[in-house]
Amino acid sequence: MTAQAYFARIEEVNLNGPALRAVIETNPSAIATAATLDLERKRKGPRSLLHGIPILLKDNIATVASEGMNTTAGSFSLLGSVVPDDAGVVKRLRKAGAIILGKANLSEFAHFRGNIASGWSGRGGQATNAYFPNADPCGSSSGSGIAASIGLAAVTLGTETDGSITCPSSNNNLAGIKPTVGLTSRAGVVPISEHQDTVGPMTRSMTDAAIVLSVIAGPDPNDNFTFAQPRVVPDFTKALKREALKGKRIGVPRRVFLNATLNDRSVDVLSAFEQALVVLRNLGATIVDPADLPSAEDILGSNDENVVLDTDFKACLLSNPSGVRSLADLIAFNANNSALERPQGFADQSTLIESEATTGFDAAYFDSLAADRQLGGSRGIDAALQAHRLDALVLPADGFTTTPAVPLGFFSDNVTIQPAGPQTVYPAPGVPFGLSFLGTAFSEFDLIGFAYAYEQKTQTRLARRAFAAAIPRTQLKDVVGEEH
Repeated sequence: MTAQAYFARIEEVNLNGPALRAVIETNPSAIATAATLDLERKRKGPRSLLHGIPILLKDNIATVASEGMNTTAGSFSLLGSVVPDDAGVVKRLRKAGAIILGKANLSEFAHFRGNIASGWSGRGGQATNAYFPNADPCGSSSGSGIAASIGLAAVTLGTETDGSITCPSSNNNLAGIKPTVGLTSRAGVVPISEHQDTVGPMTRSMTDAAIVLSVIAGPDPNDNFTFAQPRVVPDFTKALKREALKGKRIGVPRRVFLNATLNDRSVDVLSAFEQALVVLRNLGATIVDPADLPSAEDILGSNDENVVLDTDFKACLLSNPSGVRSLADLIAFNANNSALERPQGFADQSTLIESEATTGFDAAYFDSLAADRQLGGSRGIDAALQAHRLDALVLPADGFTTTPAVPLGFFSDNVTIQPAGPQTVYPAPGVPFGLSFLGTAFSEFDLIGFAYAYEQKTQTRLARRAFAAAIPRTQLKDVVGEEH
């Protein structure tokens, strides 16, 4: 049985062996669900391409407690809390016949707690990359990225407010999609900000990502932002064409975003990116270089995003049905449970404290919200697209970048290893980095096509494997053989 094989793979490397700590908990109902779905497939055929496919969810995506799992955002403060229903995206996955395999580790509260290393949560501990021992997996969807990279699930879901799908997809050699806010429901997801939160797939191929996005996208009466999406959500698998880049105009926003000093980018990343531009030209694209964002420097210096996120997080948490009833309660819980939530090197909760100090939806908040929209849209991505008649922008997936990411390259064996946190390092030899395609709102169909064309031409993901101890040995055939 497929679920049993994945459980065996998780057992090998999650807390044993290299102790990657990618998975917080597994679903005690998964094997029974898998058996029921297998029988249904035999009798009636598959519900969808995801029928019987095991999926790991980031631990801020709710599942009904009666199934036997928690939804805690990695925090002991929410352990045992009961959510009223599955998250909107989980309802769609179940309807499609997917198996919820378990919950993936993450940066606690989606990295909205304080200055703490990516991939650490109180419940899950420090998650680490499978491509170099103790390397930074990035976050906040850290466990989702690690698990997908070595097949601890067929696919995973992550969430993003600012880089939390794109960055771990980049660091873990994955294809990831950060959807436009409102394309996928956030109902039942532990929130940071309704204006920036989104849910998307993290997989080993753009094909898998497109299949998952086609299932989880769509309107949800419990998330009014989803009513802004196009009336008909496309079948994103129809975007998977090798010739997708022919005749397209792709822009390179160099100013700020490709500044090695501002982005702390290595020669490895910048060199691989220049090679990628050659590939894109060879695939029929016209490269417009530079195609800068008018707001580039202002984005770098703006504090508007922090104002919006701090205020939204406090407001959202007050309405969150959990054991902790307010942000003040959460701060106090962490302070009173230091052994669990504030071990040495992971004590900071300055972001929570900053958020608690906000005074609600005042004029400053709405000014910052409007400024954010201008910086990213009318003076940002949209401005560059219109000024240069572009179909998309392209950048390395690390740094100030979001939306579809595919593998671009790996750090060289002689790269200087540096500390990234109390227990992690970055960069490190063999750690992956990705390439991102950016576009206007709801342009996922085109962006998926561009990423797919590049992915199929380069096959970068296959160029390097995870380190030996991080690769589970159990294969599906091993478990199937035992059962028969």
